[in-house]
Amino acid sequence: MPGNSSRRGAVRKGNSRKGPLVGSGGQRRRSLEGKGPTPKAAERPNHKAYKAARKTDATQKSAPRRTTKSAKSSGELIVGRNSVLEALRVGIPATALYVAGRIDSDDRVKESLKLAADNLIPIMEAQRPELDRLADGTPHQGLALQVPPYDYVHPDDLVNPEAPGTQLVVALDGITDPRNLGAILRSVAAFGGHGVIVPERRSAGMTAAAWKTSAGAAARVPVALAGNLTRTLSDFRKAGFFVIGLDMDGDVELPGLELATEPLVIVVGSEGKGLSRLVRETCDQIVSVPMSSSVESLNASVAASVTLYEVARLRATNS
Repeated sequence: MPGNSSRRGAVRKGNSRKGPLVGSGGQRRRSLEGKGPTPKAAERPNHKAYKAARKTDATQKSAPRRTTKSAKSSGELIVGRNSVLEALRVGIPATALYVAGRIDSDDRVKESLKLAADNLIPIMEAQRPELDRLADGTPHQGLALQVPPYDYVHPDDLVNPEAPGTQLVVALDGITDPRNLGAILRSVAAFGGHGVIVPERRSAGMTAAAWKTSAGAAARVPVALAGNLTRTLSDFRKAGFFVIGLDMDGDVELPGLELATEPLVIVVGSEGKGLSRLVRETCDQIVSVPMSSSVESLNASVAASVTLYEVARLRATNS
């Protein structure tokens, strides 16, 4: 009968044509459930952002890859015929030699190509615009040598009681010229040193200039990177080393250095500021190199070389 609530099926409340059906139960629950977050515009096929993204992907896939553009970020570049030839002669490790197409060849170019081939260094022909971009405005004369990032060791690796001879390490404090670092590396190798320590900040690193100045010594002498030079020097003292700092106003003159026969860390400060306060306080002795009063100071690498020579001489005398 009409109006009988016991009839089969559900009826609406009152006479309203809207609203839920009485007894509808879970019939509308599924329709009330969310469908998740709204997709991004680039993920909706009918949106213009989706079409634009697909077009960009297709362009990138079809474009040729430029391996030379990323080469500069993977290390350092040595440019110029003389510089490249010198670097190859001293055995600087390299990952590629870039040669301009249709280069005017001379003896330097020929020798560079031969040395690269002999050392299995890839030789890559590049157009001059590419070389101009890689050299970043530096005259390259059609040659550029890619040098990989230097592989530093940990300072603890230089503490090696089994190393031949009495241990001898040089630490740099505030030296920012990579050529000084390269010259010191050369002296360390010449006088039986076991390694060099450079701080992470405000210090020269193993750049191509340092490699060139070292004349190949950088391939034989390890360079350690110290996060905190003062703490590193304290660790060396705990390991049995004596730490001496070079300064023109030293407590001891170099010829009278009694610690020469002991395991040593020689700290070389910058030419302008010398040793920093905390490093000076960490040293066991401050040593000066005697010289004529007409000369104010020595170049940092020269002072290190003179000290290394004297230490080697004193060790040989007392051995």
